[in-house]
Amino acid sequence: MTDADCELTGDTVTRAIGRAWTDDSAWELLTALTELPNRMGGSPGERRAAELVSESFTDAGLDDPRIDEFDMQYWERGTSELTVETDSLSRQFETIALPYSPAGDVEGQLVDVGYGTPAEIDAVDLEGAIAVASTTTPADQRFVHRMEKYGHAVDAGAAAFVFVNHVSGQLPPTGSLRFNEEEEIPAVGVSAESGDWLSEYASRAEDVRAHLHVDARTSDGTSQNVHATIGPDTDDMVLVLAHYDAHDIGEGALDNGCGIATVAGAANILAEIEEVLESQVRIAGVGCEEIGLLGAEALADEIDPDSIRAVVNVDGAGRFRDLQVFSHASDELEELAASVAGGAGQPVVHEPDPHPFSDHWPFLQAGVPSVQLHSEPPKGSDRGRGWGHTSADTRDKVDPRNLREHAILAALLVWELTRTDVASIAVDNLRERLVEQDYEPGMRAAGIWPVGWE
Repeated sequence: MTDADCELTGDTVTRAIGRAWTDDSAWELLTALTELPNRMGGSPGERRAAELVSESFTDAGLDDPRIDEFDMQYWERGTSELTVETDSLSRQFETIALPYSPAGDVEGQLVDVGYGTPAEIDAVDLEGAIAVASTTTPADQRFVHRMEKYGHAVDAGAAAFVFVNHVSGQLPPTGSLRFNEEEEIPAVGVSAESGDWLSEYASRAEDVRAHLHVDARTSDGTSQNVHATIGPDTDDMVLVLAHYDAHDIGEGALDNGCGIATVAGAANILAEIEEVLESQVRIAGVGCEEIGLLGAEALADEIDPDSIRAVVNVDGAGRFRDLQVFSHASDELEELAASVAGGAGQPVVHEPDPHPFSDHWPFLQAGVPSVQLHSEPPKGSDRGRGWGHTSADTRDKVDPRNLREHAILAALLVWELTRTDVASIAVDNLRERLVEQDYEPGMRAAGIWPVGWE
């Protein structure tokens, strides 16, 4: 590239970034999405959300926007109740059924399994009991996901599962159970305040009985992915994706309205710098992340993994000020993200270890280098997702400045990936990293350990 070419490229990118500071497209998409009744996977609201995402891609000037359907199992929430009885009283506690919980009525003793780690579950007798587990994990351990805790409780013979928000004042939490499978035991979320009482009643053991009722149903349904492209027609591509679905109990502003809105903002920038992109960029809004990464799996089935230079999964970006980058065992992606953020004078928090709990996973397990753009809450915040997965996940929690900044950083990273070769991930090394982090038992319990990974 000549000096004149470099100057032209720099001017093109600089102008696009300058205009991004006054671009309201991310906020407008977020507002439209959070106005919908709900965006639960397979629902009419999710279908309307896909249309809004497609319209945002068209407005950005992306090529060939389209919506592709895929089959899924549609879970619909009914009522749920948790009643605790002693010889002298009967109390009801507010609950929210966890998606893919079956309907059922269970009566049994409450057993407090603390954080719900494998060691804690192994230390108690859960046969026929109602397991009560926290949403958090001790800070000195790697995070144990809800699906792992549930799977371990099922394997230990529990008759039901209660998931307790560990943050006071932040309502009952929701979250899917395993990945689109029909489950064996009912499960609900409760607030920290209710969880305190459940722990108290669990300590009284034989003097207390609990009754859990869950009404829900699962039926055949469809969801959809939204696609568009930008850049030259090359044999390879950078894949940018974010899920636009959300749990039905809230607006889904933080999870993941912010992520898909960030992608919309980045799409506007990429359209303005199309002439300097050196490979095609495919941008996708995927459905059904919250109930099992179903949209990402459908997309992965469609695309040859060898044609993907890298995946940029925007799940959690835009929520808080500091960008957090999960490089998923790729040193090259970590260095590239650090260079992009440093060149823009923006802070970035690095997390090099891989995890399987977002839309990058169907691609990463096939060896595609993958980065997840998240965002870090202020230092000193309690560990956990906070308002996410509760009815308090609403638009008022979002700062439009974060959407703009993270859209700029995402676009710059994608631009660099169109002209930077990143090595594939050795699947054996990925497996070893997950084993070292003690993921294998939990992923097996959750039913997500890849077939063939013996």
